[in-house]
Amino acid sequence: MQKSVVVLAVLAALAVLSSAARAATDAPAELDLLLRGGTVYTGDSNEPVVGDVGIVGDRIVFAGRKAPAQFSARRTIDATGMVVAPGFIDAHTHANADLHSTDPRKRLNIPFLTQGVTTAVIGNDGFGGFDIAAQTQRLRSAPVGTNVAMYVGFGPVRIDQLGEANRAPTPEQLDAMRQHVSRAMCDGALGLSTGLFYPPQNFSKTEEVIELAKVAARHGGLYDSHIRDESMYNIGLKGSIEEVIRIGHEARLPVHVAHIKALGVDVQGQSGDIIRRIEKERAAGLDITADHYPWTASSTRFSAALVPPWAVDGGREAMLKRFDDAAVQERLRTGMRENLRLRGGPETILFSAGSTKYVGKTLADVAKASSADPVDAAIAVLRDGDLMIASFNQSDEDVRAFMKRPWVMTSSDSSLGHPRAYGTFARKYDQYVVKEHTISLGQFIRSSSSLTADTLGLKQRGHLRPGYYADVVVFDPARYAAKATYTQPALLSEGVVTVLVNGRLAVDAGKPTGVGAGQPLLRTPKAGSCT
Repeated sequence: MQKSVVVLAVLAALAVLSSAARAATDAPAELDLLLRGGTVYTGDSNEPVVGDVGIVGDRIVFAGRKAPAQFSARRTIDATGMVVAPGFIDAHTHANADLHSTDPRKRLNIPFLTQGVTTAVIGNDGFGGFDIAAQTQRLRSAPVGTNVAMYVGFGPVRIDQLGEANRAPTPEQLDAMRQHVSRAMCDGALGLSTGLFYPPQNFSKTEEVIELAKVAARHGGLYDSHIRDESMYNIGLKGSIEEVIRIGHEARLPVHVAHIKALGVDVQGQSGDIIRRIEKERAAGLDITADHYPWTASSTRFSAALVPPWAVDGGREAMLKRFDDAAVQERLRTGMRENLRLRGGPETILFSAGSTKYVGKTLADVAKASSADPVDAAIAVLRDGDLMIASFNQSDEDVRAFMKRPWVMTSSDSSLGHPRAYGTFARKYDQYVVKEHTISLGQFIRSSSSLTADTLGLKQRGHLRPGYYADVVVFDPARYAAKATYTQPALLSEGVVTVLVNGRLAVDAGKPTGVGAGQPLLRTPKAGSCT
C-alpha cells in the first residue's frame, strides 16, 4: 500500500509541474529503477527517442525523455545502445500447461521471457477451459513468469454438452453452453475462442457459433478463431474468412483471425485477396484483426492434418476402428491422400514431437524405410500414436504480406517440437527487420506490444506511458535473434538483456532471475452485463 501511495504521489507531481518548474524544483524523488540512455520506443509511435524510463513499484513514472533532475534511483541500468520497448504480448500461445504446471521453473515461462514476452494469451484455438475463476486462482497462488490473459474455449464448452459427437445441440444444451460462456466472461475472459478446424468443434454449424459469440458480445468481449479452413479442406480459406466476417456482423462484436496464413499448394498466393477482403470490411466499420507467426511451417497434430473430420467423429478409439473397417477404406484413403496433397506431399511433413521412433523424420522417410505407400505409412504412425508435426506449407511471400499489415500482430502459436515457442519474436526481428527489411523496427515493436494490448483490451499495458504497468523489454539490436531451429526447437533466444514484469526484474543482465511476477489479466465485463 505504501509503495502505491509513492507511485501516485510521483505521478501527481509530474502532472502538476511544468517542465520548467520541474527543472527548478529542489524536491527529490526516488525511483526504484532507472533505465538510462536507451533508444526508447513507447509503442505510441514508430519513431524512437534516446532517453530514460523511470519506474516506481509496478508502474512507469516517465518514459522517452531524459530523467528530470530531481530524480534519483535505487538502481540504474545503463541502456545505452539498447532498444527499450513495451514488454511483448504474445496474442496466441498454448503455454497453459507450463503456466499451470506444478513445476515452478516451467511456470516461469522462460522461453517467452528470454524473447522479451511479458504477457501470454492462452485458451486459443477454442481449447481454453471455461473455468476462468479457477484458472485465475491457480495463477495467483502459484507464481508465474509472465502475465496471462485467457479466452474461454468453444471446445470444452461444446464437449461438456455433446462430448465428441458430430451432432447439433438441443435447445437445452445450447442454453447450457451459453451459460458457460457467460460465466467465463463475467470471470474475466477476453472473449470466445474457437478452433473450427478441429474436431469436435468443426462439427458445429456457423449458427451455433454465432449464438455463443453473441454471449461474448453482450459482455463486451472478442471473438477469436482458428478459422474452419486455412487451405481447401472444406469451405476453403476465402470461405472461412467470410464465416468470420459473418459472425462479426451477426453477433456484433470484434473478430480476430488466429495465425492468419495461406496453407497449402491450392491457396498459396491468396494473401493479397484475403488482405483486400479484410480491409474492405475494416473500411466499412467491422473491427477485424489478425495475428501471425514468422515461420513457413505450421504445427499441428498429425491426425488433424491428414485424417478427414468424419473419420475422427467419436475420438481416437473410433478413428482406429475405421482404419480396420473395409467398408470405409476407399473413402478414408482418398481423403487422406487429398489432404496430403494439399500440404505439399510426404516430404513436407516433419514429425517433431511424440514418439522418438519418428521424431526428426519426414513422412517420406518413414514411408521409404518401410517400403510403404505414404498413406499406409501415415496410418501405421497413427496406430502408434498421434504426433506433433511441422508442416511446411506456406510461402515466404504470403508470410511477408500478412506481416506488413497494420492490423496484424505477432503471436507464436507455441507448440512442442516447433521453434516458434522459443524464437518467434526474436526471429521476426532478426529475419524480417534486420536481414530483409520487410518491416521497420518500429512496426515490429508496435505489432508485438501496443497493437496487441489495444486490440485485446489489456488496460494500461503495451505502452511505455506514465501510470502504466512496468512491463518492459531491453534488447541488444546487434544480438537479438532466435537460436531455435526445426531440428533443435528448444534453444533459447539471445540478445534480451533486461525484462521487467510488473516492475520486477524477470531477466537481468541477460539471465532469468527466477522471479515470478506475472499476474492474470482479467477483462472487465461490460457494465451491468453480469448482474
